[in-house]
Amino acid sequence: METTGQATVISNKTLWGGWILSGLVIAFLIFDFGIKLVPLDIVLKSLAELGYPDTVAMGRGLGILLMICTVLYAIPRTSILGAILLTGYLGGAIATQLRVGNPLFSHLLFGVYLGLMVWGGLYLRDPRVRALIPFRGMDD
Repeated sequence: METTGQATVISNKTLWGGWILSGLVIAFLIFDFGIKLVPLDIVLKSLAELGYPDTVAMGRGLGILLMICTVLYAIPRTSILGAILLTGYLGGAIATQLRVGNPLFSHLLFGVYLGLMVWGGLYLRDPRVRALIPFRGMDD
């Protein structure tokens, strides 16, 4: 068990669950910013389809931004800042999907699903977030 300053106790199951959920998100985001940094042809094609300039600089710029947000999220001391920044990044992705009229559940809400995983993983592993949103019965 992990204990913090104000007698907040997180069970090992909950802590592991949080790190696993966060790890899945981090792994996906590493893949995503990796293909943007290269950038692959599919990234340039997708940028054009979404109405953005299909330039290498645009793909790399998005990749660098996502990499910074992901690294901040992965480091425990800066994870809340990283989650906030990722929420903004995902909000832009959702707005873009809405603007071009992509399907609701597969495209538009994907950013919502990922955002829920970002904050869900952080909630399970970080007592500071748990103190802000106290659900009962989470450490069973």
